Amino acid sequence: MTKDLSDVRFLTVAEVAEMMRVSNMTVYRMVHSGELPAIRFGRSFRIPESAVEAAISLPDAQLG
Repeated sequence: MTKDLSDVRFLTVAEVAEMMRVSNMTVYRMVHSGELPAIRFGRSFRIPESAVEAAISLPDAQLG
């Protein structure tokens, strides 16, 4: 079953960086490399909260 778009919560790069305790630049690198899916709105990115939760729950051996 597909989630309705209104059920998806999008986070800013700064919010993701704070959650993951990394710099904004690290989040941008993850987005550009495809590690984190993101949607571009104008000049900014929004990352689905579910993608951040999935990235945080990955074992260290699977990260970049």
